[in-house]
Amino acid sequence: GTHTHVPTADERVLPGGTALITDVGMTGPYEGIIGFRADKSLQRFLLQTGVRLEVAKEDVRLAAAILDVDETTGRALSVQRLLVPDHGP
Repeated sequence: GTHTHVPTADERVLPGGTALITDVGMTGPYEGIIGFRADKSLQRFLLQTGVRLEVAKEDVRLAAAILDVDETTGRALSVQRLLVPDHGP
């Protein structure tokens, strides 16, 4: 894949019962750059130094896929994208 951490909208169930989605997206803080504080990530990139990255704290999201599976055959019946935002305490 492109490793962009962006959810795709291509979920489907193949004829044989296999559920498919290319990328469910990133689970973690969307505030920064792939989950890390933007200032530290930019400093590390621009200065090419070993600056320690720090996890961002805001706009945390859960990205997942929900499957409905036939318990007898083990085949997927449906697949649905899920993106849950953090609404804070």
